[in-house]
Amino acid sequence: MKCPFCGFIEDKVIDSRSSKDADVIRRRRECLKCGNRFTSYERIEEILPLVIKKDGRREAFDRQKIIHGLEKACEKRPVSVKEWELLATRVEKKLHELGEKEIPSSIIGEEIMAGLKEIDEVAFVRFASVYRQFKDIKEFMEEIKDMYLQK
Repeated sequence: MKCPFCGFIEDKVIDSRSSKDADVIRRRRECLKCGNRFTSYERIEEILPLVIKKDGRREAFDRQKIIHGLEKACEKRPVSVKEWELLATRVEKKLHELGEKEIPSSIIGEEIMAGLKEIDEVAFVRFASVYRQFKDIKEFMEEIKDMYLQK
């Protein structure tokens, strides 16, 4: 593992812990050159389905795109990075459960919105406004009204 401080590639593992679901291992490491400590995470690389975009293109599933979208939606909101990570993991698990080789991006977007609705309503509306590409304020208001009617 390359040290993020000095770039040296040798380190020693000080501590290892599994996540609650045992699907991620957190390792505390110490660089053997500079002595700085850093954290790394290991997860099993699973083969995820290809994502069929709205325009018909196909691309590999990218967890970082979900994280980036959640980061934007949750900006200046009381939503922790841990909550983003948990939601991204939930979406990945859903994709595995479906067992498909290709999946429309709409399923991923809807799953993210369902999770955001539970976490933070403002973040949900932000994400929905970009994802659903509202044409005008009327569509935007309808989404908010539907959200409150479902409560």
